[in-house]
Parts: sequence; C-alpha cells; structure tokens
Amino acid sequence: MKRLHNKRHGIAIIELMVGVLIISFGLLGLITLQGRALQASVGSEDSQRAALLANELVSTMLNQNTVDLPAAVVDAWNVRVADPADAGLPNGVGTVTPVNANEARITVTWRPANAAAGATNRYITDVVIP
Repeated sequence: MKRLHNKRHGIAIIELMVGVLIISFGLLGLITLQGRALQASVGSEDSQRAALLANELVSTMLNQNTVDLPAAVVDAWNVRVADPADAGLPNGVGTVTPVNANEARITVTWRPANAAAGATNRYITDVVIP
C-alpha cells in the first residue's frame, strides 16, 4: 500500500510540472503580445507625428502663398523633424521638392531606433497653392 502512495505523489508532481509549463507558455505569449502592441503604438505615433510635421510646413506655405519658402524656414523645419526631443522623429529627414510654380511635394522619412537597417518609413504629401 505504501508503494502505491509514493507513485501517486510522483504523478502529482509531473502533473504540477506540466501545468506550470502550460501556464509559462501562456504568460510568454501574453508578454510577446504586449511587446508587439507597444511597437504598433509607437509606429502609429511616429506616423501621426510625420503628418503633423508635414502639415506644419504646408500651413507655412499656405500662409505665405508660395511653395518657394526661404531656405532658413525649411532648414529650421528640417532641424525640428530630426529632433525627437522637439516633437520630431528618430533619424528623421524632411525634404521639400518643388513640382512646379505652385505645387511642391513634402517628404518626411524616418527610421525607428529599434528597426532593422534599411527599414525606413516615409510620409509624402503634396501641396498646391491656388
């Protein structure tokens, strides 16, 4: 009778270890899910920030009624795009390309800090001065 009792304890320990293993996989999955959700949130925030930065320059163009802004204005905007501490983007670069006399293309390119080399994001908008 004593031997049967010891076998039951061995099976109970195995069942406990299997249960802990299953719970561990579940928790690992939840942690992975949270990490991916955080990455998606940061990516969305960066995209919104790029749109706001481009819109800032579009507003300046509309207020001055020209797509040909002074170099100092574009340079100051570009410095802001590249500065994450000042509502800019990580590794951000902004470019303004004139299309014709009353149209320009604004491009904001950035690479998140933890992204793979060569993985860049881009936001492009066109502005037409009526």
